[in-house]
Amino acid sequence: MQVREHKLTAETPSWAVKLLASARLGHLACSTEDGKPLVIPICFAFDGTMIFSAIDEKPKKTSPLSLHRVTNILENPKVCFTVDVYSEDWRKLRYVMVHGTAEVLQRGRKFETAIAILRKKYQQYRSMKLENRPVIKIKPLRIVAWSGKSMRATARLSGRHG
Repeated sequence: MQVREHKLTAETPSWAVKLLASARLGHLACSTEDGKPLVIPICFAFDGTMIFSAIDEKPKKTSPLSLHRVTNILENPKVCFTVDVYSEDWRKLRYVMVHGTAEVLQRGRKFETAIAILRKKYQQYRSMKLENRPVIKIKPLRIVAWSGKSMRATARLSGRHG
């Protein structure tokens, strides 16, 4: 099994960088200052250095700045973000886990860049007014990349029990 832990650098496996760039869905884990956890699926874009996720116009029960993921990040910027690939052939399993710090952007050059790359990746964002909504920026501090590529084939069950 291949588990690698490092910063996002030239030593990051190319498959991990490609997975961060191409995955359509990831999971953001954050928590309140006192440790109450939240894991939420998010659409995101990776620019090769940072990960961005818009607080888009899909229906929400509260205002964008009152969402738990936003208030959690404002209280505690430490986050974990994962993308993964599942297959019944477990040699094809893989994931990338990004430990980092997050911040909420509402204007500026990085904010504008984030909106542009999110719109390029997701057609649905092209008609949304993302300029009026916050964007979450995740700065990777540590990457864990795991692949089942080297797993040995599992033995087949013979059908006998006991």
